[in-house]
This record gives sequence, C-alpha cells and structure tokens, in this order.
Amino acid sequence: MNALRKMTWVEFKLALREPIATFFTLVFPVLILFLFGSIYGNEPSEFLGGRGNVDNSVPGYIAMVIATTGMMSLPIGLATYRELGVLRRYRATPLRPQTLLGARILVHTLISVIGSAVLIIAGVLAYDMALPVNIPAIIVAFLLGNVGFLAVGFLLASVLPNANTATAVGMALLYPMLFLSGAGLPREILPDNLVTIGNFLPLTHVVDLLKDVWYSNTWSFTPIAVIIGMTLVAGAVSVRMFRWE
Repeated sequence: MNALRKMTWVEFKLALREPIATFFTLVFPVLILFLFGSIYGNEPSEFLGGRGNVDNSVPGYIAMVIATTGMMSLPIGLATYRELGVLRRYRATPLRPQTLLGARILVHTLISVIGSAVLIIAGVLAYDMALPVNIPAIIVAFLLGNVGFLAVGFLLASVLPNANTATAVGMALLYPMLFLSGAGLPREILPDNLVTIGNFLPLTHVVDLLKDVWYSNTWSFTPIAVIIGMTLVAGAVSVRMFRWE
C-alpha cells in the first residue's frame, strides 16, 4: 500500500506535465463553460426542457473530462513510457506491475475528479448552477463512466506503439464523440441524422447517465448496460494485448 501511494504521487506529478492531455482535461472544458455561458447565460429555456444552458451543459462537460482523461491522458502516458523503455525498466525492479497500473488508475481518476470539481465550482459561482439532486448517486454514475473510459484508455495504450500515435488516434476518436454525444454541444441542436449516429457512441451513454442522475436521480438501463459492456470488452482485450515493451 505504501508503494502504491508513493507511485500514485509520482505518477500524478508526471501526468500533469503532459501539456496536451492536461490542457484538454483541465482547461478546455472550463473555457467551453465560460464561452457558452457568456453567450447564453443560464436562464431557463423551454428549448432545453426548462433548464438553463449551464445547468444543461455541465454534466456533458464532466463526461468530456472523463473521456479526455481515458482516451488521451492515460494512453499517451503509457505509450510514452513504453516508447522510452520505462515500462521495461519497471519490470526489472521489485515493483509489481499491478502497482504501476493501479497508480495510473488512481491518478487519472483523480485528474477527472479535479476537472469535474473545477467545472462545478465555476458553474455555481459564475452562473448559480443547480447542483445534482442526489450527490452520492452522481458520484456513483461518475465512477461508472470513469471506469468505462479508463478501460478504453488501457485498450488504446495496449495497441498504440508511441505517444505521437496515441495523441493522433485519441484525438481522431474523441473529437467526433464530443460533438455528437452531447458532451460538447447540446444534442437538441443537432440534426436528426447526427443524433442517430450519436446514439451509437459510448460517450453519449455516459452523458445520458450523468444527466438522468443529475436532474432526476433516475437510472436508465441502456446507458448502464452500454458502459458496463464497454468496460468488460475493453478490459478483456487490454489484458490480452497489453505490452510492456
């Protein structure tokens, strides 16, 4: 446990030094919040089901943080370690491989928590955003989505050879999801054909789960089933394909 704690602290400091992943995880969502908040405010709108723009958007922005951490920060970090031979050297030490991977899970979960907390604090202070109706429930929903995308991140880290490839593939997969899932833009403004495409994206189901729990403390079967299925499939493939060198 002491080794895991020390490794987590070291990995946390190193993760924050990765500029691209850190920007898109901790800074970009807040910039989007203030950009659209300054344009549309947070007055209730019939178009958004009686919610204000900020109230409607922040659960999606939290899903953005979760997805960015899983699909960029984690695979970029592990791919960099593999490329530089760090993973190989770790295997030659008494440190168990599970300790490094466990530390990575804790680090990226912590980064997602920090990014989400910053969004919530900014939304409340700047726009009087409504808080979730059931805070313990939203924490469970958050952790479920977080585990799902960390599993995807380990899958990407297992098959991508280096940091440049991880960055390119992560962006190529992530950005269409951000715009079609409701994480970056309200799905209410999308054409029907794009909404249909978005229904097949895993991030859409994380957004839906967070919004359902945030607004009304309801748990829908489909988002939960999709996220659990994604976690199991990505996790199983990662276990089989993960390479230390």
